Amino acid sequence: MRLGLIGLDNTHADHAIRHLNTERALGDVRIVALCGGTAERTAQLSGQGGVEFGVDRPEDLIGRIDAAIVMDRDGDLHRPHAEPLLKAGVPVFVDKPLAGNSADAEAILAAARTGGVLVTSSSALRWAVEAMRDRLEALGPIRSVVATGPVQRESPYGGVAFYGVHVVEMALHLLPPPEGEPQISVLPGGVLAVARAGAAHAVLNLVERDADGAVPFAVQVTGTRGVLAEQLSLGKDYTLPALRRFAEMVESGKRPLDEEALLAPVRLLESLTRAVPPR
Repeated sequence: MRLGLIGLDNTHADHAIRHLNTERALGDVRIVALCGGTAERTAQLSGQGGVEFGVDRPEDLIGRIDAAIVMDRDGDLHRPHAEPLLKAGVPVFVDKPLAGNSADAEAILAAARTGGVLVTSSSALRWAVEAMRDRLEALGPIRSVVATGPVQRESPYGGVAFYGVHVVEMALHLLPPPEGEPQISVLPGGVLAVARAGAAHAVLNLVERDADGAVPFAVQVTGTRGVLAEQLSLGKDYTLPALRRFAEMVESGKRPLDEEALLAPVRLLESLTRAVPPR
């Protein structure tokens, strides 16, 4: 499977090249084309092996690849980079978030329907939570999921949404899409948001980064009969599960997440962004 990689400013691009081209972790799935980086960045990634060519625009990839990965740090770039490929029938994985706002997210999904192909998107942390699923049965019906992680309100890549997307996807992965607007409390050092998701609460505990570092990602699942709490350990291969699910989607034609699961994080992030402007 020949992939094009769009958006090279993200360190996830380095991980993708390492996994797919250097280590060949997914067999014949590899990145053959790069798009959207400086000459220096393109040369750096190409030097890791397997890359055949670079292009200036996503449209220039059409007819030369089997699928694409969009990895720009700025979610506002995801629609213009993914949409033309999807409309042309190229499956796309959009690294978190799917888009910078729900209108763009819905347009991306519409483009996939127009092109008759699938699109997916996820935070790598979503699949770390998925790995806990086998241990949840003993808890009984879930009543709350509390996800904790860092936030950087002044990030130039979407403010609170840049790191916040990880926490949002961690909280929502085990629950149905939230209903209505979340309740949000904002303090100088953090943000707490609570959304109703079916018969449970999705709780986002966002802690402001400081000069000494950041709070680790953690999740606590509470059921009617027990509690499971875990700090998520992100090893060097933490981005690989998302890439694997994308490759499986392209090969099988079965999406790992339905449209509502893709839209729900973007909508919740919009609510957070309205409530938590940059300081």
